[in-house]
Amino acid sequence: MKVKKAIIPAAGFGTRVLPASKAVPKEMLNIVDKPAIQYIVEEAVAAGIEDILIIVSRGKGIIEDHFDHAFELERQLEGKKGKEEIYEQVKAIANLANVYFVRQKQMKGLGHAVLCAKPFVGNEPFAVMYGDDVTISDKPVIGQLCDAYEKYGCGSVGVQQVSREDIKKYCTLDVSPLEGRVMQCHNIIEKPTEEQIMSLYAILGRVILPPEAFKLIEETPYDAKTGELYLSDAMVGLAKAGKLTAVDFEGIRYDMGNKLGIMKANCEVALNHPEIGDDFKAYLKELVKTF
Repeated sequence: MKVKKAIIPAAGFGTRVLPASKAVPKEMLNIVDKPAIQYIVEEAVAAGIEDILIIVSRGKGIIEDHFDHAFELERQLEGKKGKEEIYEQVKAIANLANVYFVRQKQMKGLGHAVLCAKPFVGNEPFAVMYGDDVTISDKPVIGQLCDAYEKYGCGSVGVQQVSREDIKKYCTLDVSPLEGRVMQCHNIIEKPTEEQIMSLYAILGRVILPPEAFKLIEETPYDAKTGELYLSDAMVGLAKAGKLTAVDFEGIRYDMGNKLGIMKANCEVALNHPEIGDDFKAYLKELVKTF
């Protein structure tokens, strides 16, 4: 079965990028000329996903507004000489996909956020695309995972290798080679200690899950220290049953919940931007001479 539905959890407070996220959700912080969450929605659409549910929280109505028509703005742009391209771009945002919203009324972790989407998903496989993570690739990263799901008929997680220090902030995977960039995932440990590190592969923002994952999430206990329900803990059941692959995806991932990640995303995307790329590159060359 093809993956046609995606969940984008976007309810977090964005504490790592305060004070910018005090009034503007971190998902709406720009990467050059588009908010981060638009890149994620466009990635899903490019992979053939048709229905997208964005999990939001109080104060994030601006995300809903972004994916709706702005009739007053569209009327101002329509028919204006020199504004034809931007008019089409603005109008197209509301027609990218079938975008829906639901509120996560308590911040209880990623697993809890995914549970909020159970009625939306039904009995279908689904993608989870973390709202903090923007990926840039010639082939959509979530599409690479969809290919693995369709070939092997089981859940799939998008991974890349990180430093030994960073792996302790994410999760560590026990993996073995399967085919090409695809591995079998046998176990996952969230936020491992030094002794628990199984590999330097970490899940970085993209997951495909079968509908049976909801039962595993519901049976997973909340973390005693944080009170959160970790999605990775729930996926251990799939891994130990031989029903989870890990794809070492091709592409660049930017952590938009991190100040340096935001700056890297803006800098690197700007360098490849058709409108400002050449001028920005020239600017950077001159700027680095002064440091």
